[in-house]
This record gives sequence, C-alpha cells and structure tokens, in this order.
Amino acid sequence: MKDYATGQLRNVVLLGHGSSGKTSLVEAMLFASGAINRMGSVEEGTTVADSDEEEIRRRISLSLAIVPVEWGDYKINVMDTPGYTDFVGEAKSAMRVADLALIVVDAVAGVEVGTELLWNYVEEQGLPRVVVINKMNRENADLDRTLEGLRKAFDKNFVPLQLAVGAQAEFAGVIDLVWMKARLGTSGAAADIPSELADEAEEARIQVVEAAAEADDELIMKYLEGEELTREDVLQGLRAAILDQSVVPVLATAATAALGTHVLLDALAAFAPSPADVGPAAAEGPAGEEQIEPNELAPLAALVFKTAADPFVGKMTYFRVYGGMMSSNGAVYNSRVQAEERVGQLYVVRGKEQLPVDQLRAGDIGAVAKLSETLTGDTLCDKGHPVVLPGPTFPSPLYAVAVSPTSKADAAKLGTTLTRICEEDLTLRWRQEPSTRQTILEGMGEAHVDIALRRMENRFDVKVETATPRVPYLETVTRTYGDSYRHKKQTGGAGQFAEVHMRLEPLSRGEGFEYAWKVVGGRISRSFESSIEKGVRQVMAQGVIAGYPVVDVRAVVYDGKEHPVDSKDIAFQVAGREVFKRVMMEAGPVLLEPIHRVSISVPEEYTGDIMGDLNTRRAQVQGMDQFAGKTVINALAPLAEMQRYSTNLRSLTQGRGMFTMELDHYEPLPSHLTKAIVEAHQREQEEK
Repeated sequence: MKDYATGQLRNVVLLGHGSSGKTSLVEAMLFASGAINRMGSVEEGTTVADSDEEEIRRRISLSLAIVPVEWGDYKINVMDTPGYTDFVGEAKSAMRVADLALIVVDAVAGVEVGTELLWNYVEEQGLPRVVVINKMNRENADLDRTLEGLRKAFDKNFVPLQLAVGAQAEFAGVIDLVWMKARLGTSGAAADIPSELADEAEEARIQVVEAAAEADDELIMKYLEGEELTREDVLQGLRAAILDQSVVPVLATAATAALGTHVLLDALAAFAPSPADVGPAAAEGPAGEEQIEPNELAPLAALVFKTAADPFVGKMTYFRVYGGMMSSNGAVYNSRVQAEERVGQLYVVRGKEQLPVDQLRAGDIGAVAKLSETLTGDTLCDKGHPVVLPGPTFPSPLYAVAVSPTSKADAAKLGTTLTRICEEDLTLRWRQEPSTRQTILEGMGEAHVDIALRRMENRFDVKVETATPRVPYLETVTRTYGDSYRHKKQTGGAGQFAEVHMRLEPLSRGEGFEYAWKVVGGRISRSFESSIEKGVRQVMAQGVIAGYPVVDVRAVVYDGKEHPVDSKDIAFQVAGREVFKRVMMEAGPVLLEPIHRVSISVPEEYTGDIMGDLNTRRAQVQGMDQFAGKTVINALAPLAEMQRYSTNLRSLTQGRGMFTMELDHYEPLPSHLTKAIVEAHQREQEEK
C-alpha cells in the first residue's frame, strides 16, 4: 500500500439500520477500486468486512471492520459498523476517530429505527455527514420518497447531488449534478445526460450551486452578482458546506449491482474532509489543554479506539494517529499506565487481511499486535511529551446474565477469558457480585451477550451455563433489640465456653456497619473483642434471613461471661456469630431492594403504553419531558422488575425506545415479596 499524506486521507464511518447494505457497499467500493476482482456476498459469507465466524453464520455485521480503499491519489479508510442496536459500542468507537459519517438508508424501507438512533449519536459527536440511498435497484425503491422521509425525520438541509437514471429493476446509474454527466453501468463510465432528464438535471443543479454558494462568503457574493460559478467553485463550496454541516449531500447507489459506486468514491475524494481540513485535536497535556496539529511535526498522539482479542495472534490494537508519525519497530509511551510499550510491525488492516507498513502519518488509521498494557481509550504518545486524547464514550450495559463454568477446566480460564472478551468490546462488562456470589456478564441486549458467550466458546474453548441474575438484595434491621447466647462445648479434652450479650441498632442508609464495645467490669477480656467481631462479620457476609449481606447496623457488645480455661478465640467467634443471628431475628429484619433511576426515551405515540407498563413494575414516575418529538420519562423502579426491560421496551415501541438505568438507592422490600424470598431461601438450605 502506498504512503499517503494527511491531505490525501479520508476517514469515513458507515452507519445505518441493519440490512441497509453497508457491508455490500464496502464490497462494491473495493471492487470498483480494483482491490478485489470479484464481489463477495453477505448471504454466502464471502465479504471482506464480515470475516468473523459468527458474522458469517448470522449474516449480519457484529463488529467494526476497517477497510481502506485506494481511489486515485486518495486513501479512504472506510469503517463498516453493525446496524443492530445491541452493537452500538462498535459504531461509537468508529465515530470517535472518523471525520465523516456516511449514513446508508434503504431506498425501500426509508428512515428506520437504527437510522434515527445512529443519527442522534452522530449529532452528539458533531460529525459532518453524507447520506447514501442504497438498494435503488430493488422493487418499490423510490429516491424521492426516501428523500422526503429524511427531511421529515431530521431537521437538516438535504441536497441531492445526483438524479437516478431508471428506477427499480431498470436502475442503470446516476446523473452527477456537479460534473453534469451521466455515470452508467458497473464501470461508472461518463456519458451525456439523457435528453428526457436534461431539464430536471438543470433544475436540480441550481439547488446544488446555491448550497455551495451559501457556504462561502466570496462565492455567495459572486453568485448574487449573477456571475456563474465554475466547477471548482462548486467543489470548494460543497467541501465547506459539508464541513460546517450546513448541507447534507444525498447520493444514490445499488451496491449489490455495483451501480453508483464509482461516483460515490469520486464524491468522497472530492468532498469528504481530510484530517487536515478538520484541524487540530484537543488533548490534555502537561500544562493543561493543548491542540495537536494534524501533521508530522507535531508530537506523537495516537488514540486507541478498538482492541481485538485473538487466541493465535494475540491482542490486536487499532489506533488513529492525530499528530506526529507512528513507525514500525519503535517505542511509544502509554499516558494512562505511564509506561513505554514496544511497537513491532505496523499494519493497515483490510478486513482480516493485515498489510504491513513502515509508518503511519497524522490522520491515518492502523493496527499493531501484542501491546501488553494498552486498552481501548488509551493514548499512545512521546515519553517526553505525554498527552491524553479523550476516548470513545460508551453506553452503560442494559442486560445481564449470571454465568457459571461447566467444568473445572472452564472455571480456571473463566476470569481471564471474560477479561479478554470485555477488553475487545467495552459495552460488555463482567464482575463478581458479592451479595449473590454470582459471576455477572452485562451487555447491551440478549443477542449481544449471547454472541459474546459463543465467542468465548469458539475462540477460547470456555463453556458456561447462564441464568437470570439473582437480585442483589441486602438485609438490615428496623428496631433496637438485645439478647444473649452461651456457647458451651465439652469434649474429651479441653472444652469451649463463651457467653456474649449483644444489642443491634439500625443505622441510616449507607452507613454500613459499626461495632461497639460496652463491656464493663472485665466480664469479658478485651482480647476477645476482635474474636466476637470476626464472628459477627462472618454471619453478616452470609446473611441471616435470606442469604444476603447485612448492612446499616450497629452491633453493641455490652455484657458476657468467660471461663479461665475453656474460653478461647474460636468459642467467642461462635458465640458472636450465634448471638448476632438470634438478635437480628427479633430486631425487625427486612430485605432492602435496589432501586434504579431509569430514563426512557420513546416516540410520543408510545408514551401511554410505557406509562402503563411502568405502573405494573412498581415504578414511581418522577417526571416527563418533551424533546424533538420524543417523550423522556424519568422514573425510579426496582431492579427486580427491570432485569429484562430492554427486550420488553423494544417489543412495546417496535425497537424505537431507548433507556438508561443506574443504581439510585436501596429501600425496604414489601413484606409480601419478602416472605416469598425468605421461604425460597429456606427451601434451598434444606435441600443442601
């Protein structure tokens, strides 16, 4: 692969609803550029971008694929992302390092759920965008109707840069309104505009020229004075209009038939902003915020936006260079861990193919294998000039399963494998839940977690069983109570004796545990104070009424007895444990359940259904806001009622609802629900 200067680079992220044809469009780009001599098929599992075993099996993209396309004097780093909402983390990683969003819309289905969701993320990122209306050769494909749907859904100035030649099965290519030529067939050969479309093309070109003129003060003056804009003027104006987001150009393709692809690549080379156009990147340096200039003379600054775990190659780290130059067989400094990393061979990755390169200039995207400490979101820089670039931001997980190994061999590898899987995808998280003693794997949805588990089995040979996680309840007391317990054990040898008087007092939420020693007169030696506390803490971790940790209590030891020979550490541990159980059972024990703060965003027409559903989940609605045709509902809801809410919300809103959820506080569980949980725990203990 040739060496490209910063001004010759284009970093483009492909976004769109699932099955809008993003992967097929990448394949058509590669075919048009001559990188492949035969187009692969998603159905046959032969595309460059979808190389993972699960992607081929399911016939959908599941992870971010980087596919550089060389087009004339330019290199277009195309990042193909999944359209399914469970894998939005991959799309957000790519958006962080892209300079342009290429939003693909199905010419038949129009604006879909995924289109809206990803559009909102692009808005948050502040990326310029271009829309590609794909599948123009399908039955019922309609360019004008799709364009109208875009204008209705999004408040942007959509300007078509092309007209379709033919429709549906007769779609033969497009008319390029900048060059005023027809581009027909799979070769994209230029031809004269068909006479029957000449008037329409002239009229449509006026819109293009006006959009270009409005983006530049000199051009608008020239246009208003009646002077005709040259083609170079139009190109200059469109580049400025795309960069300042005053215009969203619209193009048309039929990727599987390789129609319109040449024109798309020409447009990306001509109009898409280069890293130099975007300008410097903000970073945190030794003296505060600084700007990293996109050139080779700047200090090295490269952002890691993806990490892939491979059992054979090892860890593959993907990065974008924002300043300076990255070279093979050198060293870089990781500003997060404050340590040097040895860099081996650098690669430009095309799907699963790794093309070795000597260096990567500012603005380029590449990969390196076997960095030991580096993770997604880290900044690689010069040791003498450490900087931190802001990494991608990811949504919090919404779906969780409890995983347990199926064998001892699996148990030995489980923690390491979960860590490697979660390093690869930061919307996956795993943890040990101490209150339920379960291993929890969390993701964005059922499909997301299921695929992660399949990858664990296929790549690392680790099999697990899954279950719905137990709710992490806590136990506490509601009133003050005191009692005593005498432990007396006599065997053939030395015996055991300890008597402990203890009082439990409730504390405010979040205060944890306090232990107080109020014994007077030497009734119990002070040396046994820690023994009693150890016994208390043992039973608090295991729970008393339902097997959950005990919190927010003060244990006061106020009296007791000891024996000069038989009293020892173990005796007072047992006495402390048993007196705590006895007292707690009479101190008004209750279960505390986790209450989460939930924010749900749905189209206005689904508001009533969501409110009704929340009422069945013991939720307390805190308020509602209206924003851009959507209702945002804020509520407090018990985790026990929300564990599978992501699936239910999609069903209720046809996939158009989104929500976030985070722990807010704990509060007592209603008594009728407590009874069922306590009885289930008692049955479980009897079975054991």
